[in-house]
Amino acid sequence: MRRLCGRLVNPVGLGCMSLSWAYGDPPPHDDKVRLLNAALDAGYDHLDTANIYGAGTNEELLRDAVMHRRAEFMLASKTGIIVDGPRRGIDCSPDGIAASLDASLRRLGTDHLDLFYMHRFDPKVPIADSVGAMVRAIEAGMIGAYGVSEWSSAHIREAHSVHPMAAVQTEMSLWTRNAELGVLETTRALGIALVAFSPVARGALGGELRDPSALGERDLRRTHPRFSADNWPKNLALIERFEALAASAGLAPAQLALAWVLAQGDHLHAIPGTTSVAHMRENIAAASIEVAPTVLENAGALINQLSVAGHRYPDAMLATIDTEEFS
Repeated sequence: MRRLCGRLVNPVGLGCMSLSWAYGDPPPHDDKVRLLNAALDAGYDHLDTANIYGAGTNEELLRDAVMHRRAEFMLASKTGIIVDGPRRGIDCSPDGIAASLDASLRRLGTDHLDLFYMHRFDPKVPIADSVGAMVRAIEAGMIGAYGVSEWSSAHIREAHSVHPMAAVQTEMSLWTRNAELGVLETTRALGIALVAFSPVARGALGGELRDPSALGERDLRRTHPRFSADNWPKNLALIERFEALAASAGLAPAQLALAWVLAQGDHLHAIPGTTSVAHMRENIAAASIEVAPTVLENAGALINQLSVAGHRYPDAMLATIDTEEFS
């Protein structure tokens, strides 16, 4: 168990996005409900959603599926990204945060969130103003703590100086190491939890993906450079070697990927997503598996920012990212 928002939780939480959006067609509603309840039964006690996942439908799914078990899990959601027809951008203004929080609580069917993130950095709004809105929500009992997602070290420190933040969420995996440029050490030094999203490399290290061109038309990975026709063959060669390494250690590939993330510091948490009950159970088991340091070192030496082909995001998405980037 590791500390997050003042409570001890399993270091492997459940990222709920893929149940509603982003990676192909979501499963039938009843299957999603079954998976979420099976996850709580399996020991997951940290569920992560956001207002933009499925245009709010992911929050509504949690309301319908598990809110009757609200006391069993820590609930996190996010605000700040605007996707409303032609209106797209980032809004972390105090009024925007307050309105978004009200809407999220209504969709979730609860009176409080344990953790509320600013999903992206908003350069139009002074950090003190955005954090002030979060503090007012804490004082009102609407959220337990606040966090930020994909923010740079300097902006994390500035926000934390206004009011201590509980968590920073950023993409972190064997093949995405941007946190090593500052965020990893900053969160460790300030006592902030670091929550890694896409810790299994958007499914690339999950042991099954072989042909991204076969992904559904609405799958976001079709637009991501690492899954392109030019870059994927190079990355697949690395992945096949990684899978062999995991097998030699008696691990599923996803378990080795998660174990590596959690080994980067005792303040690390990981929130893999899945639509498979079997994978969900496989993922949470990674928190209790001891992996030899040499295996973790070999995994890190094999897959890293120098060996992987392609950037983690397409150019259009890069403009919204504040986290430090490799040159």
